[in-house]
Amino acid sequence: MVQLYLLLDCVDGEVARWKKQFSLGGVYLDRVGAYLTDAAVLVGFGLRAADLWGSGRIDWLWAFLGTLAALGAILIKAETDLVGVARHQGGLPPVKEAASEPRSSGMALARKAAAALKFHRLILGIEASLVILLLAVVDAVRGDLFFSRLGVAVMAGIALLQTLLHLVSILASSRLK
Repeated sequence: MVQLYLLLDCVDGEVARWKKQFSLGGVYLDRVGAYLTDAAVLVGFGLRAADLWGSGRIDWLWAFLGTLAALGAILIKAETDLVGVARHQGGLPPVKEAASEPRSSGMALARKAAAALKFHRLILGIEASLVILLLAVVDAVRGDLFFSRLGVAVMAGIALLQTLLHLVSILASSRLK
């Protein structure tokens, strides 16, 4: 279902660009859909790892970690969107891409390394759903939830780390200047 939604979302965006039909309501709904999809994938993954639908005891730790990963994914999107809000409320024009470059060389190097590794993409709906599918297949072969639980823990860790690093990156750039 997630992959179908994402496909329709991409098609919708392409049709809007092709026909040059845009609206603030459409942009807003697109952002809400992106927030909800990423969060739903990660919360659902946590519920699967908790064995909510299995015959064993439900282990809520995994549901909590999946929800934590979802919260991180939403916060990262919100941090990005709030730059535009802050600039607008401060009477500044929309941010230029050059402004997102960190001011310090150390921060720029860290940002380039993160961009090259792309580990942060694991908590986004498209990539996360594909990783979850792979882990579910491995778990089905093994007959347990080990790899799903490992995946939830890794995604929660990535979400927490990325949320903090993303916030630092925004504050260290000139986007809010």
